[in-house]
Amino acid sequence: MPDDTTGLTVAAGGVTLSGERTGEGTAIVLLHGLTATRRYVVMGSRALERSGHTVIAYDARGHGRSSPAPNRAYDYEDLAADLLAALNAAGIEHAVLAGASMGAHTAVRFTLEHPERVAGLALITPAYEPSSHGQDQFVRWDALAHGLREGGVDGFIQAYDLDAVPAAWRETVQTVLRQRLSAHEHPDAVADALEAVPRSRPFEEMADLGEISVPTLVVASRDEADPEHPLAVGERYAATIPGARLAVEDARADGHPIRSPIAWQGGQLSKLLIELMDNASANM
Repeated sequence: MPDDTTGLTVAAGGVTLSGERTGEGTAIVLLHGLTATRRYVVMGSRALERSGHTVIAYDARGHGRSSPAPNRAYDYEDLAADLLAALNAAGIEHAVLAGASMGAHTAVRFTLEHPERVAGLALITPAYEPSSHGQDQFVRWDALAHGLREGGVDGFIQAYDLDAVPAAWRETVQTVLRQRLSAHEHPDAVADALEAVPRSRPFEEMADLGEISVPTLVVASRDEADPEHPLAVGERYAATIPGARLAVEDARADGHPIRSPIAWQGGQLSKLLIELMDNASANM
């Protein structure tokens, strides 16, 4: 398959977003998580393009090749405004949104604000829970930000505390963290985002999700592999959004996952996204 990727540069809210557009057909926008880049949604899979879809992906403000935000503006209000600017820059009126973690929360915020622009929604490992949003959970994010500022990638890894990661996943997590963090042109901006994003609320109450009316897929992970994105939170999103489908990797009889999370498998995740886009085609 020839490489039909074209660059996409978006001016939004005092930043310049670095992105790309690939493929032809109905559109899907990929939104990555905190400390990641645009590669870390479908992990480099090209299945979406091969199935006849336009894929829009960009680095969030302060991440990857995108410029730092002025005045540490990394709230979900800012992130959702960036998404609107990216859709407008690409000339796309309706799209399926597929976001991981921070990207999932951004997609929810955008869908609640601009439902007319959203044809479908894929929420991959959401972690925001309004009732537990508070100061206690910010301590770790602040430690990660401090580690990144003072010690770079190694400082972040040390603050991350890999010893708390189950042994079966430790090497994989460390490898991915190093790859992700090495891809940023402005690590201090990522540190700023680490402090700001977790303090921001993408929506106020879980009941707000009941306003979402487009076909929705929630991809959650079992806690043994990914405790930072609790399975229970993904289950609540799927239970609250009308008609949402929940996808979780299979488990053994003892409840432990048989294989790595779906969110870590770009090909498998892409298959689910293609199914979602087929369901959402009437809204395009």
